[in-house]
Amino acid sequence: MIRIRRRRAMTLIELLVAISIVAMLMSLLLPAVQQAREAGRRMQCQNNLKQQSLALLNIEAASGALPTAGWGARWIGDPDRAAGAAQPGGWIYCALPYLERSDLRGLGQGLPLAQRRNALAQLVAMPMNVFNCPSRRRAQAYPIAYAYATQPFDSAEVTAAARSDYAANAGDQTRCEVPSWPGPLSLSEGDESSFPWPDVSDHTGVCYLRSHVQPAEIRDGLSRTYLVGEKYLDAASYESGESHGDDWSMYTGYQDDICRCAFHPPVSDSWPADTCRFGSAHPNVWNVAFCDGHVRALNFEIDLKLHRSLANRADGQAFDESPAE
Repeated sequence: MIRIRRRRAMTLIELLVAISIVAMLMSLLLPAVQQAREAGRRMQCQNNLKQQSLALLNIEAASGALPTAGWGARWIGDPDRAAGAAQPGGWIYCALPYLERSDLRGLGQGLPLAQRRNALAQLVAMPMNVFNCPSRRRAQAYPIAYAYATQPFDSAEVTAAARSDYAANAGDQTRCEVPSWPGPLSLSEGDESSFPWPDVSDHTGVCYLRSHVQPAEIRDGLSRTYLVGEKYLDAASYESGESHGDDWSMYTGYQDDICRCAFHPPVSDSWPADTCRFGSAHPNVWNVAFCDGHVRALNFEIDLKLHRSLANRADGQAFDESPAE
């Protein structure tokens, strides 16, 4: 006689227990997976800063000074001018040839005015992975939220802009832009020796309005002075362009989209704050490159006096402690 063995099916209780065990394991593993992903994103962010710092140091090696931050918010850059005080574009614009993007730096070069303006309008919307932190947002063109940002002086009208998650060190003063000041209205006006440029003698950093900072002026030491770091951005405004520290393209001239200062401490994007700070989307830390090219992750809880000193190229302050990670 052949006996047929019947398989015993899982009861509902056993099924629920199995599901709960799987859910519990997933809840235990998910934070580890997220931490691993964030570690990878943070490493990529540091690599971005490394590339940026090397580009800026190559500019210094070629010209004798770190690049300028340009002429003001409504200026992009002139493809026929070198990276000096006469260049209306900011440090990102100046760095393009040293990031293997001479094609972008050359847009409009040698062309008549109307054609050059159209070419620079194309540049405004050209993103680059090296200027976007993967913990924050993708490298793409984002909409321009405010009418004033749609018409740069040296470009045709634009409706979208590539933006940077990084900013150069303008110093430890309270400001990192000239409020409500667009810059000279034309290249010829900016070239006039009598043009009344705003006074930025209070700026203690390495990159700001028409700056021309040489290594010898960084008397506190290249390894003890910020060069470029992650900028704070309101987490609700990553893609909208509505933050006033993120409303222009990354190719703009001097203002808080591309320059930050250290008067206030760095903060996480999850905190509401003014737009002149350094900060990041990373948990607990923000990344910064120093003037010797090395990159570090610094804690948001960094001592404020130390933070300010590291942004000041020549304050003569000495600290026993090293910036804490």
